[in-house]
Amino acid sequence: MEYAFLLFAFVCGLTVKIIGIPPLVGYLIAGFLLNLFGYKLTDDLTEIANLGITIMLFTIGLKLNIRDLSKREVWAGSVSHTLIWVGVITCAVYGVAAIASQYVEGLTWETAALIAFALSFSSTVCVVKVLEESGESKTRHGRLAIGILVMQDVFAVVFLVAATGKLPSVWALGLLGLVPAMPLISKMINKSGHGELLPLTGFILALGGYHLFELVNVKGDLGALIFGMMLAQHEKASELAKSLLSFKDLFLIGFFLTIGLTALPNFTMILLSVVFCIFIPIKAALFFGLFTSLRLRGRTAYLSSLVLSNYSEFGLIVGALAVSLGLLADSWLVVIALSVSISFVITSVLYRTSHAQYHRYNDIIKRYEKSVRLKEDVYPTLQNAEFLVLGMGRVGRGAFNALSNLSDVNVWGMDADRTKVKELASEGFNVICGDGEDVDLWENLDIDNVQMVLLALPSIQDSVNITRQLKNAGYKGKVAAIARYEDEVSYLYENHVDKVFNFFTEAGLGFAEESLAYAQSQELHQQQA
Repeated sequence: MEYAFLLFAFVCGLTVKIIGIPPLVGYLIAGFLLNLFGYKLTDDLTEIANLGITIMLFTIGLKLNIRDLSKREVWAGSVSHTLIWVGVITCAVYGVAAIASQYVEGLTWETAALIAFALSFSSTVCVVKVLEESGESKTRHGRLAIGILVMQDVFAVVFLVAATGKLPSVWALGLLGLVPAMPLISKMINKSGHGELLPLTGFILALGGYHLFELVNVKGDLGALIFGMMLAQHEKASELAKSLLSFKDLFLIGFFLTIGLTALPNFTMILLSVVFCIFIPIKAALFFGLFTSLRLRGRTAYLSSLVLSNYSEFGLIVGALAVSLGLLADSWLVVIALSVSISFVITSVLYRTSHAQYHRYNDIIKRYEKSVRLKEDVYPTLQNAEFLVLGMGRVGRGAFNALSNLSDVNVWGMDADRTKVKELASEGFNVICGDGEDVDLWENLDIDNVQMVLLALPSIQDSVNITRQLKNAGYKGKVAAIARYEDEVSYLYENHVDKVFNFFTEAGLGFAEESLAYAQSQELHQQQA
């Protein structure tokens, strides 16, 4: 039966993708439709959903720099937002209940505060999915959003301990033994190679972390996240995360289905969930106000606030726990579930045009910026760059090296991953840190001498967006990009990219040319001998 559910979710996801809506919206719709047809949530589907969340948290940890959590904008922003939100929304929920008393019965201040707390969390699943689809998980605003989500996970653990009285076992101290065990775990990852053993190793580590923490009465999801964070500096961390990507996406379909299958709402529940979703702009405005007050740039604050403006699957966990303890009526769990679902749709749809929104309203947004910038938000400088390579992965670095071999060419690179930029700079590369989709960056960079920008990026949508931002900033040079499939080539040309290289075709051509040149040189050498 679960396979039939996943197949139906796939059909719904493909349908909405065709009309330009993110697939996860289709998965949510599939869950509600199955519920409407009389199907119920099964234990196996719940296991699939939990596995997806576990793998996702592990991959987040693999990409997370622990130093990001120590930044003031992360810890101060998350703590302040939770405290202010709970206070304001508690009053709002209680006020709504008082006005609609004929529909809402038995709502106390304590219950209202519990609902507000459940709605204070942003969805790790939704945010990470949206950021990964847009290729922005390592940008300034992406890392900020993920840092906030990790802090909220810490709040979740504290709440579960306080609400259930379930204290960590004394054996939890044994988790410190993981630190000296890291060299052995790292060696195991190295020995797993690059084939099918690598994702299997990821599964073992993610599930091992989950169950190890559960054994000592600590939230298992936190264990998966911490295991990932401990391996984030490993040389194969990025490759390991990529090997788990498809599995994670498959299992997360089960999570989105479980939301729709949780319960079928009536008219009153739908109305209350819509009212709760009206609070979402308050959530976004509060994040934006806190971020700008902490001296973040307007663009970073706006994009982070927009992607965090949703409700979390943890709200369902809080609701279920509250119901089991007799603190909430069953109907509230349905309302929270529906609110979470609607918020996913809102975020997924709105964030698709987030950069266009910022470009349209940037004059208004910049009014809230502080005059003194954080160190990370000071714009970099280019020194007489003639060629600029965006995306310093394997392809980008190869292009950079090839151009650098031309003695009369000044080449620079740019990447959104600050850690990678520092490593490349230490190796002698001319490289700066920046998000190519940031129109403010292009307006503040001296690109008058740049003859060509090479977009060595995996996402063609990112390439299209960056091309658009370059044109908006008045760039007059040429833009080149890579594509993996033939339909992507035509799409890039349609969006004003000047030269497109089909990755696999060009790689095959280059391989053939190098091999032919080698064969000819060997033949010439033999003739001379």
